[in-house]
Amino acid sequence: MKKFFAIAALFVAMTACNNRVNPFLTEWDTPYGIPPFDKIQPADFIPAVQAGIEQQNAEIDAIIANPDAPTFENTIAPLELSGEILSKVVGVFYNITETDRTDALSAIEEDIISMMSEHENNMSFNKALYNRVAAVYNGDQSGLTREQQVVLKKHFDAFEREGIGLPEEQQARLRQINADIAAKTQKIGNNILAESNDFLEKFGFSVAAYPDKMTTTEDRELRRQYNEAYTSRGHRGNEFDNRQLLLEVLDLRAEKAKILGYPNAAAYILANKMAGDTQTVDNFLDGIMKAAVARARMELADMQAVMDQEVREGKLPAGSKIEPWDWWYYAEKVRKAKYDLDESLTKPYFHIDNVVNGIFTNAHILYGVNFEELKDVPVYNPQVRAYKVTAADGSLLGIFTTDYKPRASKRGGAWMNNIREQYVKADGTEVRPIIVNVCNFSDDYLSIDEVETAFHEFGHALHGLLTQCHYASVSGTNVTRDFVEMFSQFNENWAFQPSLLAQYAKNATGEPIPAELVQKILNAKKFNQGFMTTELCAASILDMRWHELESTKGVDIDAFEQKIAEEIGLIPEITYRYRSTYFNHIFSSGYAAGYYGYLWAEVLDKDAFSIFAASPDGPYDLELAKKFKETFLEKGGSEEPMTLYKAFAGREPDSQAMLRGRGLL
Repeated sequence: MKKFFAIAALFVAMTACNNRVNPFLTEWDTPYGIPPFDKIQPADFIPAVQAGIEQQNAEIDAIIANPDAPTFENTIAPLELSGEILSKVVGVFYNITETDRTDALSAIEEDIISMMSEHENNMSFNKALYNRVAAVYNGDQSGLTREQQVVLKKHFDAFEREGIGLPEEQQARLRQINADIAAKTQKIGNNILAESNDFLEKFGFSVAAYPDKMTTTEDRELRRQYNEAYTSRGHRGNEFDNRQLLLEVLDLRAEKAKILGYPNAAAYILANKMAGDTQTVDNFLDGIMKAAVARARMELADMQAVMDQEVREGKLPAGSKIEPWDWWYYAEKVRKAKYDLDESLTKPYFHIDNVVNGIFTNAHILYGVNFEELKDVPVYNPQVRAYKVTAADGSLLGIFTTDYKPRASKRGGAWMNNIREQYVKADGTEVRPIIVNVCNFSDDYLSIDEVETAFHEFGHALHGLLTQCHYASVSGTNVTRDFVEMFSQFNENWAFQPSLLAQYAKNATGEPIPAELVQKILNAKKFNQGFMTTELCAASILDMRWHELESTKGVDIDAFEQKIAEEIGLIPEITYRYRSTYFNHIFSSGYAAGYYGYLWAEVLDKDAFSIFAASPDGPYDLELAKKFKETFLEKGGSEEPMTLYKAFAGREPDSQAMLRGRGLL
């Protein structure tokens, strides 16, 4: 902490000398309260975090000091509204460190993580605050709204799950564990970014473009080199090697779980998720894996037949067999042969601007949402575009920003974040959200998979934009991890609807995509799903197995991955979607023992879409869309997920819906 205070003092002095007012400590005089990115400097963050912590501590002290008996209105409501400065700082800092990292931001990151971890620990172990929350929770809740009951339970459970009832020595150990996990997971994420940038420097394309390069590169040896470099990230014995770090994180998570009374980290993490326990998830994934591998073997046979023909033609040496670096390349050959679908013919119709137009058009048709690009508002990078989003009656829903291009300052992948949550202030003023969609599209013309990615992330954005909750902790995407992906995946179902494609998929001369090309896309939708599902399910199982360990003592990462692969029947031609050392989701992005959630939520997504598909009006049944919006998108986490699902569908979800949707049944 001495380092922090020295830096903080320096930054405060710099601010004073420059006669600058820290932007985080004033009202933002910007359109719609968008952060003044053009005025924020790295030196502003640490003093602002310190001020935010002091503000929230004072607010918590006031709640505790209230002489009146604890109620929702004098305890939970002000707790929800506490920490306004901190929310502003964190909303900006964690977004730009993922998307627009600089050396100056990296230099202060460790201190900010340390400060935030200590502050969160102090709140989690504040016994006086807990006593008031518990008094409300254990009291008469009949006068509370359902949303208030859910918010109250969320706060109470958070205290319990963090160990508020444990002896002081165990609480002290948990404090240290939480701090260590925060620091190490951030380091893992930074290492993955550095390794991905190194990959870009070596090969001239980003890791996001890896599938496309593996599909189009004819030189087999070059594909092998790409594959070796891609799958060895974080595993090369250099300064960015993640092997020891991730083992340390796993041990810390396991130790925390044991202190809290759980056999392993997975059991602890799943206790408050939809799935509930490890056995449920393991059984769920086991069933999917069997079906996926069976289909993958069929796909492999088709590809091997193509390779065998090339051997006979003298293009490859005798005995050549499909290897992991061959899959994308030969899958595309099979797709062209089976479906006559060549993505070089589809890409001209999927310029990113056209795809965004399609995303917006779809949201307008289904939910009455309107979009207006904002040209003169602050953004954190020139590549970012901002939009004002309004409801059919003209009321503001929020601000939506897009950041679609890769760059060295941005981590790989695609995601949605809130810069500002939706909530209602004490005076009744509603605060609408500011949401960002981030992707890494290496070209302006998108592949079929990238079009789906854009629709996917916007599904999350819709969940955030359409929310109509009162409290921030349950608004928008603040739902359980194995429920949140339902809405993103649900939105993918509209990406290639023929009537929508006719409106947005146009080439440079404005001609819409031909009907025969649309049909080829639809015919090929379930192609290669054995591979896609196998690599996803295998990664989900790997995640679970890591977090079901009680200790990593004596564990070798490569041997562990190989052992799991053999146990689950992973064929050698397919590897995990993410190997452990660059599995950012579970080691740096909050999906620990939760990567299965994509498949779990897809059961809900595909089942819900089947209701639309069965409608006489088809996918654009506006009454169903209205029900979906009001039942799901507006509710956020203000009700239990299965309660919401049954309110929409009128029944339990069909457990086979996902397998049918992927063509695995």
